Amino acid sequence: MKHNKLLLRASGIYLLIGLLLAWSLIGVYTDVPIARFIFPGDPQRVLQGHIDFLLMTALILGVSAAKVSLAWHVQWAMVIGAFTNSSIFLAFAMMPAIDPRSEAFLPEATGSLISHYSIRLSFIITTYGFGGAAIGLIRSTFLKKKQES
Repeated sequence: MKHNKLLLRASGIYLLIGLLLAWSLIGVYTDVPIARFIFPGDPQRVLQGHIDFLLMTALILGVSAAKVSLAWHVQWAMVIGAFTNSSIFLAFAMMPAIDPRSEAFLPEATGSLISHYSIRLSFIITTYGFGGAAIGLIRSTFLKKKQES
């Protein structure tokens, strides 16, 4: 189980973030001032972030439960990608000027350009991590012949 410690820690953290976002949603939808201050953008983006953190938690826990040995770089790509992908929605909720669906969107602003390229980088990292995990899971189902001496 030692090889899954990183994945288990990340899952625990992401589950806590998902719970925090559930409470944040309640605050946003009931117009609690601090929640609206933190998330002035579209409340749907907070909901998307909440769901994505929980989805990533489930995916990472599923891979971890399979007890398949994964390379360190695949595990780290899963952990980093899961966080950055889910956080994109929160960034949109916190900064409507970088949210392409927002009326406040400023496409030529530096923040929007940074967001644009960060999203693509996040997708690449996430794809590498979860794709690598998927390949590892599939490979683990093939029997390896034991060499007898």
